[in-house]
Amino acid sequence: MPHTRLQFKLPGGAFEFSTDHPDEEFRILAAFPIDDELFVAFEAPTENQQAVVRYFDEAPLSYDVLHTDEQSVLIQYEMPFIPPPVRAVLASGNLVQFPLTLRDGWITFDLTTSHERLSMLKAEFEDAGFTYEVVSVTQSTQPTDLLTDRQRRFMIEALQRGYYDSPRECSLTDLAAALEVGKSTASRVLHNAEETVVKEFFAEPIE
Repeated sequence: MPHTRLQFKLPGGAFEFSTDHPDEEFRILAAFPIDDELFVAFEAPTENQQAVVRYFDEAPLSYDVLHTDEQSVLIQYEMPFIPPPVRAVLASGNLVQFPLTLRDGWITFDLTTSHERLSMLKAEFEDAGFTYEVVSVTQSTQPTDLLTDRQRRFMIEALQRGYYDSPRECSLTDLAAALEVGKSTASRVLHNAEETVVKEFFAEPIE
């Protein structure tokens, strides 16, 4: 399964403060589409706070300055529509990994996806006329790299206790007790981890 880094050029005039400060890096920490709106958490270096706030004052956006310290300012803003690049990502069935970076008018983001979904995303960008670049594509060779810390811990405990041995040396009930969780929780976490590993193993076409 490929790990991909892409970047796309923002439409003219969008976030012009980033092109006014081309050497500075701004970050999108989170973005949540709700109905036809997009809620975004945005971080900017403190030295550019005035330029950033001036942009939001002049843009048709609702925003709040959530936090400011010596290094950065955190802003939450609400867009009354889903921007076309976000629609393209959603239409391709991909989930990007946060934070996204904004530098000199370019948004850069990482995602872990299948070759098919990556092709779908590229097609969505091209159909919409976006200027984009594929910065890098690397192939994962370790399915466990895709597991969460909790999933990895559960699977390691299961392996060490013989849960995957034949015959089993540890029941799901015993494993759940060792992990100090309920039986249903242990089953769910293991199932999700197993699904990730199996899908990664068979991600490439079988000849």
